[in-house]
Amino acid sequence: MMTEISLNVLDVVQNSICAKADMIGVSVAVDSIRDTLEIIISDNGCGMTEEQVKKVVDPFYTTRTTRAVGLGIPFFKYAAESTGGSFTICSEPGKGTVVTAVFVLSHLDRMPLGDMTGTMHMLITGNNAIDFLYSYAVDGKSFTLDTREFREILGDVPFDMFEVSCYIKEYLQENKDYVDEGRYI
Repeated sequence: MMTEISLNVLDVVQNSICAKADMIGVSVAVDSIRDTLEIIISDNGCGMTEEQVKKVVDPFYTTRTTRAVGLGIPFFKYAAESTGGSFTICSEPGKGTVVTAVFVLSHLDRMPLGDMTGTMHMLITGNNAIDFLYSYAVDGKSFTLDTREFREILGDVPFDMFEVSCYIKEYLQENKDYVDEGRYI
């Protein structure tokens, strides 16, 4: 099993990339009153049939040709449900997929959120042809990073250019620190 939720996010987003998505949304929302940590990953990739959605939570089913098992989604599902939370996948061929994992925030077995700043930074700067909409919210305070807005300003300048990459990382970290006030989630 993965040791941080951010690694599960990375794995699911990799599935979105393999599904030829050019727009991927990642939402992280903490609500202390409801005692939840909700992660939503959405894409406009090729989507899945109802049968594929049912199979994707099976660790012995994978569309990959490099190995015979696919553990990312089953582990993510198990991690959420083992805290008393929930896990859903909604998908439609040709329209995309939405994965929602809700964790009970205070549950002893909940993994730490991990380094979402590093995860999003790596995804954004490593996939210049894909747009990302990332939102991070904690108890009503939030910020959003939309790479489409960056593209409007930067034009053809790639996100992996050193100065741009550094700016994106600083933007993510400063806004995360503002939103969660340094809390370890």
